[in-house]
Amino acid sequence: MHHEEFEAPIELQDSIKCFWYNRVDFGGEESAFEVQPDGYAEIIFYFGSTCSISINGNWQPLPSPFIMGLLNKPASIKTKNRFEIIAIRCFPWAVFDLLGLPSGKDGVHIFEHPISQLQSTLNKLIKADKVNEAVDVVRQYFMNARSLVIGDNTLSKAGTAMTTAKGTMPVNLVAEAAHTTVRTLERKFKQSSGYTVKDVSGLMRFEQVRNHLWHYPESNLAALAHDLGYTDQSHLNREFKRYSGATPAAFARKAKERKQVLGNDFAFIQI
Repeated sequence: MHHEEFEAPIELQDSIKCFWYNRVDFGGEESAFEVQPDGYAEIIFYFGSTCSISINGNWQPLPSPFIMGLLNKPASIKTKNRFEIIAIRCFPWAVFDLLGLPSGKDGVHIFEHPISQLQSTLNKLIKADKVNEAVDVVRQYFMNARSLVIGDNTLSKAGTAMTTAKGTMPVNLVAEAAHTTVRTLERKFKQSSGYTVKDVSGLMRFEQVRNHLWHYPESNLAALAHDLGYTDQSHLNREFKRYSGATPAAFARKAKERKQVLGNDFAFIQI
């Protein structure tokens, strides 16, 4: 697996965390991989073989691009051969406004939008192994799009506070940091992302645990629970299993095995 991340220009950093590229060769047989929940929404272009996602046990084809929104459990996707991705990692309170789309709570959003016109250009660049040029095309598209979007300062301030606190800040303090009331903040958050502040904070905190266990699977879970603001280790266990389907201890054991194959990059996990 090859994974690269590209910094977003400062003009986009209130909406976009980064751009990234991923390449995996799954071989001729169809293989499934697992996308774990985190605190971001991804706009995903893919190239190579077609891919499908499992929805209620049924495999359904995915177009390119699509949005992988906030997940409340791992998503299973299958494909084969060489599979490449160019993605835009967006803050969940900004992704729909950035595209001018209505928000929603679906884990995967299939949409019609002028951005899909980039697919052909990106496909040619990816086939020519011009990854940097492909990322530049996407970056410039969003630089142009961003100039047409009126950002919401309240959401930007709230998002900065939540991100800095890694999901551990209570809603009333998030509202205070955004210079607004809890009621106004929650209304704006649901309008922009489809989720509450608490929903997104929970995913941010889960992501911190997930990433830590991926890199340091031998970590002491009680200490980790304390460091990340969980009431105790039992609270950490419940929340982690809610999002990942596995206990932190079980995830850490699998992480230790899978890192030997995938290396340190946590993009997705083959299952």
